Amino acid sequence: MILRRTLALTAILAASLAFALPVSAARAAEKLNIVATVSMVGDALTAISGDRAEVTTLMGEGVDPHLYRQTQSDIAAMVRADAVFWNGLYLEAQLEEFLEKLAARKPVYAIGEAVPVDQRLSNADYSDRYDPHVWMTPDLWRYAVEAARDALVELDPEGAQVYTENTKAYLADLDRLAAFARQSLASVPQEKRVLITAHDAFGYFGQGYDFEVVGIQGLSTESEAGLQRVDEIVNMIVDRDIGAIFVETSVSERNVRALIEGAAARGHKVVVGGQLFSDAMGSAGTYTGTYIGMIDSNVTVITNALGGNAPAAGLNGKLAGS
Repeated sequence: MILRRTLALTAILAASLAFALPVSAARAAEKLNIVATVSMVGDALTAISGDRAEVTTLMGEGVDPHLYRQTQSDIAAMVRADAVFWNGLYLEAQLEEFLEKLAARKPVYAIGEAVPVDQRLSNADYSDRYDPHVWMTPDLWRYAVEAARDALVELDPEGAQVYTENTKAYLADLDRLAAFARQSLASVPQEKRVLITAHDAFGYFGQGYDFEVVGIQGLSTESEAGLQRVDEIVNMIVDRDIGAIFVETSVSERNVRALIEGAAARGHKVVVGGQLFSDAMGSAGTYTGTYIGMIDSNVTVITNALGGNAPAAGLNGKLAGS
């Protein structure tokens, strides 16, 4: 069945490309038509491109990119686009083969792979790959933003000044966010800096802010959490008197609830400290539907749930009611 699906998608791609116009003809001096796979990538492109591009994002709120499979409408959108941007690093695992084939016909950019190899975390699930969640700290995400800028300049040299100025402003926002994250998270007592989440998406967060990070599932949500893994984490929660764990917007709460029940069975109360954005941002049109808002929310929720001090409304005073 997987083989039939792959062949069918390949046939659709070939047929679509046969009718696709060259970029120069298709644009005809119009805005760039850009497709982004995940919302974090789309947000950077929207901020950098301004009114010189139309950016379409395939995966929105609550969508798990590890498991996402492209639809025929996705294929059509990517084939029609002037360029396609993705995170890479095996985040969009089910799209990888398609995007590699598409790259032979048009510009395809994996901007998450701009993060230097010596700053990437190894992947225990796949020995030849790295942790793809590089957006979890603004300091690392800068590399992806700069790669997006360079790609847009390559596609549209006439817009170089716009892209450069917009990137400068966006990076200034990232610097403010990074400073806020460092200050807020440093207020969490050292013994409380244990972040337990549904899957192992916060490794770069832990490395950047000196937190021990424990994911019930592995880096990819394709991996299943066995009973032994759940029992191990329950033991950790009880033995270390951990009071709060976290759910994620794009991953089922089932395993987190199992931890709460397991700890309760041993006479220990642990609560959900809040909901974190891991592989997707919030609703389009809201503050948490932006990269800045996503990370601001995560930092604020984690800080306050684990005994630190951060403004309840976050860095920009926009979290309440967002």
